[in-house]
Amino acid sequence: MNKTRIIIADDHSVLRSGLKMLLNAQDDLIVVGEATNGAEAIKAVREQSPDLLLLDISMPKSDGLQVLQHVRRAQPNVRVLVLTMHEEEGYLKRALESGAAGYCPKSAADAELISAIRAVMRGNVYIHPSHTKVLLDRMLPANESNAAPIDLSEREGAVLKLVALGHTNQEIAEQLALSVKTVESYRARGMEKLGLKSRAALVRYAIQAGWMMEE
Repeated sequence: MNKTRIIIADDHSVLRSGLKMLLNAQDDLIVVGEATNGAEAIKAVREQSPDLLLLDISMPKSDGLQVLQHVRRAQPNVRVLVLTMHEEEGYLKRALESGAAGYCPKSAADAELISAIRAVMRGNVYIHPSHTKVLLDRMLPANESNAAPIDLSEREGAVLKLVALGHTNQEIAEQLALSVKTVESYRARGMEKLGLKSRAALVRYAIQAGWMMEE
């Protein structure tokens, strides 16, 4: 079995140690690196090319959101699961818009974190139940949340679903055998039809449409 290779980026050594023990105890997961700050996280991802970066938002030397944005630009195949103490909707919105594949509180039980990691690695976006209500009820403007159902073309729907699930335009192009330019066109046209202006708004629509629950 190929194990999911993970880097843990958090400035608390006790937490890193506990997470490493938890993850390495799973048959399908292995920790291949650790980082105590943003600069170390970027370096570790560059050197190790993991499958997943487990990332704290509040770290010295480049905060987690800056690290997230850098990793998504430089190594878009690396999934990023944000693990945080922040409950405010602003952090959730910024993380999703920056390309996070998941957002999970540090208070989550061990089994919940393992489920989040596996969901992200299946290509889904994971949002902990404690944050879902924030996403649905508070995070986005009302005019985006009340968009009437619109019929998308098959290609538009396929592209937007993959965007909502955290895939880059390049990844979508490879999966659907399209050019990146064509993907961008379908993405823009679909977003316009749905009346959505951000990836966070698309994620919300995807949750309502049931896309996040599909394998």
